[in-house]
Amino acid sequence: MQTSNYQPQNYKTRHAMREGACAAYKPRSCIVNWLPLLSIRGWLLSLIGCVFFFRFRILRGEKTMADEGGEVDVQDMEVDRRRESDESADDEVKEKRDVPDGGERNGEEVLGDSETPVDIETIILDPDAEDVDLNHLKIGKIQGFEVLKKVKTLCLRQNLIKLIENLDQLVTLTELDLYDNQIRKIQNLDNLSRLEILDLSFNLLRHIEGLDNLTPLRRLYLVNNKITRIENVTSLTQLRLLELGSNRLRVIENLESQRDLESLFLGKNKIIKLQNFETLTNLTVLSVQSNRLTKIEGLQSLVNLLELYLSDNGIQVLEGLDNNIKLTTLDVASNRIKRIENIGHLTKLQEFWMNDNLVENWADIEELSGARGLQTVYLERNPIQKDAQYRPQQYLNYQLNMLASF
Repeated sequence: MQTSNYQPQNYKTRHAMREGACAAYKPRSCIVNWLPLLSIRGWLLSLIGCVFFFRFRILRGEKTMADEGGEVDVQDMEVDRRRESDESADDEVKEKRDVPDGGERNGEEVLGDSETPVDIETIILDPDAEDVDLNHLKIGKIQGFEVLKKVKTLCLRQNLIKLIENLDQLVTLTELDLYDNQIRKIQNLDNLSRLEILDLSFNLLRHIEGLDNLTPLRRLYLVNNKITRIENVTSLTQLRLLELGSNRLRVIENLESQRDLESLFLGKNKIIKLQNFETLTNLTVLSVQSNRLTKIEGLQSLVNLLELYLSDNGIQVLEGLDNNIKLTTLDVASNRIKRIENIGHLTKLQEFWMNDNLVENWADIEELSGARGLQTVYLERNPIQKDAQYRPQQYLNYQLNMLASF
């Protein structure tokens, strides 16, 4: 849906326009000066003529204004129906199809749904090519690729593809990129037994399915779809990266078999609890930003975690990080945390994002004194920023690895 650029005029503006239009049809004063020069009979005839003339003009003007007024009223009724709420933040209002035709998303031009697909037969393919890049070509159907006997990477980003099909003979394929198309179902991938990277981000998927035979898969990107559950990934035991940001997930589940998983991205969903990480002992990066968390918990088994991103939630207390002693990056920005506490044991911490919280006491900063490698601390937009000494106090002495100016 494209938002309207129409800006309704206010009442005073419309009223002034209407008054100005009416004024254009008022008799000019110069006509009255001619009256003494006319005979009574001529004067009467002239008066009658003027009455009919101006009456005609006024009626015509009223009709014109009515038409104009009607158009304004119709336009006034045009409202932007794109309303974001907690329930619909990741629904259709977030879909890539909301981007206007010819617009951009992340620096990439976006195709409109109304564009006519291009016939793949008009594209010449090199049978010996290992890397095939056919981005943004309005391709509407996957076909004609059986000539690619050596292909390893097939990139079909930003096209108009609606169905995954006709890939059975591409047995040498290791990477398939179908980012930003119109695909509604994951299917017809069973023969791609060497596939290691699959990107189906920015499509119209509702379920994770059709991946059972892709056991070598190492990276799976499903960003910005309509997926409601983590499911059907049991066979993906070699998975190293799973990205499910901007979907409709509410529960972290069914990841028991992903023991080798290293990076898990779940930002911009509707998750309310950190849980079911018991088998993910090799996880090094976890992102659960922009969800509905209120507590840091369930991370005890993530002993190799290096980066933890929990910004834009409803967390109130820094806690639950006792076993995560390898953390180098901790992002808890934009929460409701009042104190910096329970992180003195994170001696390897290098980046600490704490902006947009409720911290008031400078003494809390001493909690970071044990982090000898600390390089960055963000405290902007906390109550302590109102302190007159805020600028000198936030200075970090990197050489001595301690906070200065206290």
